[in-house]
Amino acid sequence: MATKKSTLQYYGTGRRKSSIARVYVLQGSGKIVVNGRDVSEYMPYATLVMDLKQPLVLTGTEDKYDVKCEVKGGGFTGQAGAIRLGITRALLEAGCDRKVLKVAGLVSRDSRKKERKKYGLKAARKAPQFSKR
Repeated sequence: MATKKSTLQYYGTGRRKSSIARVYVLQGSGKIVVNGRDVSEYMPYATLVMDLKQPLVLTGTEDKYDVKCEVKGGGFTGQAGAIRLGITRALLEAGCDRKVLKVAGLVSRDSRKKERKKYGLKAARKAPQFSKR
């Protein structure tokens, strides 16, 4: 009879701009998979990958946990921010030091979104050129 291997799994939801990430942190060797692809293959810029790994680096758990996430909506920057918040929340659930993450500003959601366009204007705040005559 086959024995079932029990692995601890921690979950965190991250949101940024219009991106939503469902993040699972499992015990492992430090592999990060985004939408079924390796993170360096999925994200086009190394700075986004560094930004995304920040919670793991600060808590010193880069090589302790594997990260598996599904992200949708938005662009790469928003997705990276959403994954970062999801990883932070999952690590807090796992019992990592909250103070280190809080001081770095990773615990709170970045609520900035694109402002909607208003009628009579060309963009959210840009007005048409004023003509005196």
